Amino acid sequence: MIVCCGEALIDFLPAKTKEGATAFQPFNGGSIYNVAIALGRLGRQVGYLGGISDDFFGQMLLEGLKTSQVDLSFVVRSKNRATTLAFVHLTNGQPQYVFLDEMSAGRMLAKEQIPAIPDAVSTLHFGSFSLIHDPAGATLEALAIQEKPRRIICIDPNIRASLVVNRDNYLLRLGRMLAIADIIKISDEDMEWIFPGVDPATVVKQWLLDGAALVILTRGGAGATAFTKSFQIDQPVQKVTVSDTVGAGDTFTAGLLASLDQQHLLERNKLKNISKNQLAQATQLAAKAAAITVSRAGANPPWESEI
Repeated sequence: MIVCCGEALIDFLPAKTKEGATAFQPFNGGSIYNVAIALGRLGRQVGYLGGISDDFFGQMLLEGLKTSQVDLSFVVRSKNRATTLAFVHLTNGQPQYVFLDEMSAGRMLAKEQIPAIPDAVSTLHFGSFSLIHDPAGATLEALAIQEKPRRIICIDPNIRASLVVNRDNYLLRLGRMLAIADIIKISDEDMEWIFPGVDPATVVKQWLLDGAALVILTRGGAGATAFTKSFQIDQPVQKVTVSDTVGAGDTFTAGLLASLDQQHLLERNKLKNISKNQLAQATQLAAKAAAITVSRAGANPPWESEI
């Protein structure tokens, strides 16, 4: 099983009323939540670990997880805290966000609330803005460090710069977590934000030296490159008519993990010895799944039957 650890929220996407006025329509979202949803739809055993409110938005999120066959046994329910809300503005299909997250169910996730992780869990996935603010950021970092000896650790920084108050502290946390990751998936934009002016190849080489088995650098419409210590492969995007890019990177991550899981590669020794053909199979599924997501509005990952 793969467990996705981090934020779940409601995205309010721009829409138009019948009268032509601007409105916002609520959709389930959050980077980590999206990865869990996509993995469930792709037929993998997956759980979601994070704080979810008992308010009606939280009920929407829980129903979305159930519908996509995501295990709810790791969910931390909160009766007294609200759901995180994100208002999305699209510019040429690219999302910009305004977040309402203060004292939310997800942000206030505490270490003592984390459930025990059973042996059946092979992989923990972390990332995005759940790592920015404490106590949730410290809670999730501690979980990753604690479970590193027994699980594959996957991280996608998925930076939300507008939420970062203390850049230095946030970069220190990201640095510590990336240094223990087995799989790192990162966009070129996030790479530049974390390491401005640094050649990405230099950063990737260091992560591989630190112990990462696999680093995937995505470049939007220019495709992705996957790196191991022994080789690298390029994965072009699949051409589709783009509705928007909300959830595209999350679906790519899910497709990658789904294929690695299907190939029984989510064990440290197997992952470090992955072949070109095995990695190509994983990046191809990731690209295909992401292409379907960008072809429709919002974070709406494909089902296994659509692949």
